[in-house]
Amino acid sequence: MTVNAAVPIFRDGPGAMAPVLVVSGMAFEAALAAGPDVETLHGFGGARLADRLGSRLRKPCRGVVSFGFAGGLDPALRPGAVVIGDAVHGPDGGLAADPAWTAALLAALPMARRGVLAGVDLPVATVAAKRALHRRHGALAVDMESHLVAALARAHGVPFALCRIVVDPAQRPVPAAALAAVDASGAVHVPGVLRALAAHPLQLGALLRLAADAFAARRALRGVRQRVGAGFGLPRDAGLAG
Repeated sequence: MTVNAAVPIFRDGPGAMAPVLVVSGMAFEAALAAGPDVETLHGFGGARLADRLGSRLRKPCRGVVSFGFAGGLDPALRPGAVVIGDAVHGPDGGLAADPAWTAALLAALPMARRGVLAGVDLPVATVAAKRALHRRHGALAVDMESHLVAALARAHGVPFALCRIVVDPAQRPVPAAALAAVDASGAVHVPGVLRALAAHPLQLGALLRLAADAFAARRALRGVRQRVGAGFGLPRDAGLAG
């Protein structure tokens, strides 16, 4: 499987600086990502998000970063662990993140682990599925947006970076009620959770554990956003085409 290098970034017209686009799965992740020189886009994976991202990338953009929660694949990573992906392996192969941007994020986030992310089209909910994905690619974590970001950024000639925070550790499954909590727009759907719990009330304990993990991950997500600053850590003049 070939992993390719990312391409240069570019300007939005003479002397003007285009924004950095942050792509997340959930609405609250996008809200945390907002800031100077940043535009956000969110949606819970799949073709709908890919279509919206492809349309947005027809307009100038300095770079795209995949930012938000991820499922843990490396058993050493606990909830709230920060992962900077230097590549993502998805269903169609592997792509490398922009090396200068990756280095800048690692400098801003010295607590982060650097390594490969896995990108999937459907949630990875069982421990066995997490273990298999970790063995296949050596990936540290998995999410549903990073491979879309990588493929579309490459297709549109824009660099990308990968910054993800572990929420569910490799040793624990994701309860079905949690999967029902998010709709296609990336918003929390409380009625879906309640229906899933009513059908399978024994999930409550696992759901409460996941809620505690999500609290730690959300705190880490907020801390990461504060550390990377304006432009989400992209060096302001790195790789700019004239």
